[in-house]
Amino acid sequence: MTGNSDSKKSPGQSRRQGAAAAARSLKVRVKTAKRRKISSTRWLQRQLNDPYVIKAQAKGYRSRAAFKLLQLDAKLTLMKSGDRVIDLGAAPGGWTQVALQKVGPKGRVVGIDLQEIEEIPGADLIQMDFYDAEAPALLKKLLGGEADLVMSDMAAASIGHAQTDHLRIMALAETALAFALEVLAPKGKFVAKVLQGGTEKDLLVRLRENFDKVRHIKPEASRADSAEMYVVATNFHGRETP
Repeated sequence: MTGNSDSKKSPGQSRRQGAAAAARSLKVRVKTAKRRKISSTRWLQRQLNDPYVIKAQAKGYRSRAAFKLLQLDAKLTLMKSGDRVIDLGAAPGGWTQVALQKVGPKGRVVGIDLQEIEEIPGADLIQMDFYDAEAPALLKKLLGGEADLVMSDMAAASIGHAQTDHLRIMALAETALAFALEVLAPKGKFVAKVLQGGTEKDLLVRLRENFDKVRHIKPEASRADSAEMYVVATNFHGRETP
């Protein structure tokens, strides 16, 4: 027996299919401009249709990366009211915004980036290369005490060579850790961006020597096709007293 299969669908199936069709029709399609590369067009189209980009705009966050920190914090409670936080690689400011919400008016948030960061009320932000010899002392001065959390979303510009990109981002994570060991309060926490393929052995050894627990986490907000993940170390043992 033959016939139109649509006539056999339940009302629920019809509604779901209608909703799916509507969602497909709402996707933004970007035409390739004369001077725009195809790769740039694809990136722009992905941005315009990214649910976390849309959420960030709706909630007033400066970047979709804010949701990565929110998800890390939801898993591990990285921040609480009154905490002191240092944000390395802070531009454009999404992580700083989340930190301010978490620590509240009694807390303190200091950020640094090579790129200019538009002012965020409540945070102390400086434009400077973190590798600058004066940067660590300036961050400590602005913080005005020991940090409860040092977080690094720093990433070197990709050159497309996997091994080189990996080494460059690991160097940033190692530099961030060296600074964290100087400024963290006992029981403090450390978060840094790394790439899938594992954190380098030397960095892991230092983390495990100085913190109770070390985890690798890929937040849901990290794109599935991205190799990024985060190493999170909690319960800093504290610096040895001479």
